[in-house]
Amino acid sequence: MPARTGAELLAALNGQRRDVWVGGEHITANVAEHPAFRGIARSLAQLYDMQHDPALRDELTYVLPSSGERVGMSFLIPKTRDDLERRRRAMYRWASHVGGMLGRTGDYLNSAVMAMAAGADFFAQVDPRFAANVRNYYEFVREKDLLLTHTLINPQANRAVGVAKQADPFLAARIVQETDAGIVVRGARMLATLGPISDEIMVFPSTLLKAVPEDEPYAFAFAVSNDTPGLRYICRETYDYGRSHFDHPLGSRFEEMDCIVVFDDVLVPWERVFMLRHPDICNQLYQATGAVVHMAHQVVTKNVAKTEFVLGVVLMMIDSIGIEPFQHVHEKALEVMSALEIMRALLHTAEVDAALDAYGTMTPAFAPLNTARNWYPRTYPRFTQIIQQLGASGLMALPTEADFAAEVRGDLDRYLQAARADAAERVKLFRLAWDIAVSAFGSRQALYEHFFFGDPVRMAGAYYGWYDKKPYMDRVREFLDRED
Repeated sequence: MPARTGAELLAALNGQRRDVWVGGEHITANVAEHPAFRGIARSLAQLYDMQHDPALRDELTYVLPSSGERVGMSFLIPKTRDDLERRRRAMYRWASHVGGMLGRTGDYLNSAVMAMAAGADFFAQVDPRFAANVRNYYEFVREKDLLLTHTLINPQANRAVGVAKQADPFLAARIVQETDAGIVVRGARMLATLGPISDEIMVFPSTLLKAVPEDEPYAFAFAVSNDTPGLRYICRETYDYGRSHFDHPLGSRFEEMDCIVVFDDVLVPWERVFMLRHPDICNQLYQATGAVVHMAHQVVTKNVAKTEFVLGVVLMMIDSIGIEPFQHVHEKALEVMSALEIMRALLHTAEVDAALDAYGTMTPAFAPLNTARNWYPRTYPRFTQIIQQLGASGLMALPTEADFAAEVRGDLDRYLQAARADAAERVKLFRLAWDIAVSAFGSRQALYEHFFFGDPVRMAGAYYGWYDKKPYMDRVREFLDRED
């Protein structure tokens, strides 16, 4: 099957048996019709339909030589800088359509699967079967255009000790046994974003494992279908309250849901196992295959689109209520404008400085992307603060769509008009600003961006350890030793 349509995506999600809990309700079928997921499912369907728009088809898909069918551009293994640009243009198109407000569109994990397949020889060092499994899984996902979720975080319990020293050895997902059919996994993982409305889940190695024997049962990488017996999703409270796009313009469309994943003695067939035990090798997976670089390429592209969207909202707020004469307003807008240009520059540099990796894959330069993924989580909260400061009380005096259809409409038209917008236009805009900077959806976005790639402090430590410091220190040493 080539690139899917939105209708095909929804049919697949509704047709798959599920074990999903949300708000105390057990969902086993028709997940895309449930009120908690209906809005996001249809937003995702729009993205898949874009692949079949004649004006966008060549941008979002490419022809697979082996079959002659079109598949998603995010599956393209780049061999040239032009290939990287093609991938980025497709990722940007999707991100722009959703204002950068979805962190788990299909192209994110497609990029990981692509890189892992291109670097499949890495997996062969443990077992040659694992390399074949990775390649086969990439082709399977590509040709069925599957939507993936993933998980890599262990539950928070006693964080003073490692995963193997928790009171319950099966608190975190671990191997129960290895059988002729595959491995059996029991325990839990955290934060499978988009879990209930995806086709499959990729279980990545946790990056916090130690290369010690007791951590080996917790070291693995595999993928299974979301209808696998024993696989269960427990959702947080939904931020889609069933309101209109006027009232909740983002929450009603883009609530992508975060979940706890429970593995209740889940059997993972051997053909779906990509790595097993060997924590030291598991910890190298993301860097060694280039997966982290290509995932970061997608994320930075998404964040460029997100910053453009936020800037548009900020500028429309300034224009609608006539606050452009004030210098402090210029300064606040400058912060968002500067952030956008910094992100664009880092993304551009990553592509210009791209090079072939050890597997012959054209890979963006990691330094600019690594800088962006460390800098943006510290910057995004400032966007929400700027919106709050510009909107002030206007972000609280926000009647609903129903109020505009009630007898009180005359009062609203009179007292909520803006310098360059009528009351309904102004409230619609400010409700969008509220959904970015004030609502439960907006607060989740800020938290999500803050921890997108992990704890910012740990990320900073990793960046410091990774960065090549020697040339700059040598330059200073040379200067200090110089005799004029």
